[in-house]
Amino acid sequence: MTRQPHASAPLPTDDAFVARLLPWFDGHGRHDLPWQHPRAPYRVWLSEIMLQQTQVVTVIPYFLKFLQVFPTLPDLAAASNDAVMAQWAGLGYYARARNLHAAAQRCVELHGGELPRDFDALHALPGIGRSTAGAILSQAWNDRFAILDGNVKRVLTRYHGIDGFPGLPAVEKVLWALADAHVQCVPGARLADYTQAQMDLGATVCTRSRPACVICPLQHDCVARRDGRADQLPTAKPSKTLPEREATALLLRDAHGRILLQKRPDTGIWAQLWTLPQADSGSALQDWFDAHIDGSLEDAEPLPVLQHTFSHYRLHLQVLVRRVHGLRVEDPGLRWADTDALATLGLPAPIRKLLDSGAPPRAAKRRTMRGAASPNDSE
Repeated sequence: MTRQPHASAPLPTDDAFVARLLPWFDGHGRHDLPWQHPRAPYRVWLSEIMLQQTQVVTVIPYFLKFLQVFPTLPDLAAASNDAVMAQWAGLGYYARARNLHAAAQRCVELHGGELPRDFDALHALPGIGRSTAGAILSQAWNDRFAILDGNVKRVLTRYHGIDGFPGLPAVEKVLWALADAHVQCVPGARLADYTQAQMDLGATVCTRSRPACVICPLQHDCVARRDGRADQLPTAKPSKTLPEREATALLLRDAHGRILLQKRPDTGIWAQLWTLPQADSGSALQDWFDAHIDGSLEDAEPLPVLQHTFSHYRLHLQVLVRRVHGLRVEDPGLRWADTDALATLGLPAPIRKLLDSGAPPRAAKRRTMRGAASPNDSE
């Protein structure tokens, strides 16, 4: 299906946007990204999911490694959750990996192990929104669909002089109308290139700060440049101070030097990853320890507080270190892991960094365990 621009939105009067952007891409765009050779549906889809909220330079090594382990969509669908999360660990926004895995399984179940070449069917898969579906269809099959990721929003907002935070539904509606109108002017054989060109222009020229307007191919028609407002558009998101939260975790080792890991719930931060056991408060932590561990929590040594920033708050994680005898009860959500096995497990980046450092850093001065909010809301 092809979505048409909304009649009440401002529409471009000519195709200067497309006519200038494509020649620029031919000479200055990115043509050697690994997912471009070949632009196979699975590879395009994987890259689009990884590139959400993440820069190209960060994604490339993860993309290449991921394909080595899961070279085809059915390989990904057949993998265990732990195997998928282990390859994703460090990229952050872990809901992307869970949705990717679930979508692959859905494709095996409903679409013969392939991504469907249909907007509605793609859009129905976990983790694939309107822009991602359009990006897959246009790049993998050269179909006529618009995209509206962060880079494209920034380019269109400046080019057309659109006021208002682009994340607001009313502003986003206008931007979709413009994106849909522009894509109608693209030559049929260039739709994949056009999609990449928009992303490249936003990533390399029309950047968030200090855009290089003097070398931009769109500068002669850009409203923001004409009015001297390139530094004011897009309209910034209303600022909000990130709340500060605390939590307490346990780094427990047994007599063999193995580390106790706990599987996170299916929702919330670090969902389905293996991490250190943690609790809502000092008293809850003590109760959990008494119920599960053969040993004592007395004389546990506190490490320097770990700080990690999520999209909605900043977490201060107090980690307590203790050598213990073993588990008091069996629990499928707990496992002892040798150091060599850590690389095969999905671990949150700050926890992996802590464990990969070998011996824990010198313990901080011991302090009484404080009540701490549990990090249980969204990533």
